Amino acid sequence: MAPSAQPEQPVRPLRRDAERNRRRIITAAHEVFRERGTGATLDDVAARAGVGVGTVYRRFANKEELVDALFDDMIDNVEALSREAATDPDAWHALATSLEKVCEIQAFDRGLREVMLGTGQGPKRQTRVHERIKPAVDQLIARAKEQGTLRQDFKGFDLPMIQLMVAAITDHTGQPELWRRYLRLLLDGMRAAPGAATPLPESAPYRPGQNA
Repeated sequence: MAPSAQPEQPVRPLRRDAERNRRRIITAAHEVFRERGTGATLDDVAARAGVGVGTVYRRFANKEELVDALFDDMIDNVEALSREAATDPDAWHALATSLEKVCEIQAFDRGLREVMLGTGQGPKRQTRVHERIKPAVDQLIARAKEQGTLRQDFKGFDLPMIQLMVAAITDHTGQPELWRRYLRLLLDGMRAAPGAATPLPESAPYRPGQNA
């Protein structure tokens, strides 16, 4: 007689202290990777979190697992921005504002820029963003076209391309606010009909070789 199938064991939630340590590690990793990029080590994260490196390894087998957890947090934030934008009756304002907020996250987070612009797991992570965010973004783009404020030939994949271009500005120039100038220029180019040019923010002159 074949042995009876064993019932699946429910996944146990982390103990309160274990979950507290996990959140402390993720918060510390956000800070360390924001400052130093993805070249930071798990030892660096453990030191910032105030826990032993063994505690970090019990929660995350390697740095890639930790980066994935941070990336999931970022997707949650972007998804929340998309939901907020969907409640704005002015689709152009919603699109421009949410795009600026996402670019701001990228501009001040060196680790996130490296994850998005880098090789290795970068394309796979970008696909995850696309799958989670695309429905809300497509709806926002469609509304802006219906309201006559967004050019009709604008495509959904144009937004992540704009985000990647804007994120690269900070890395290339070392000026953390310069991206705002070029986002304004890009937004004017996205409009369905040209109007008065959006005033551009003042910025220090860029000098080649002034990299971050």
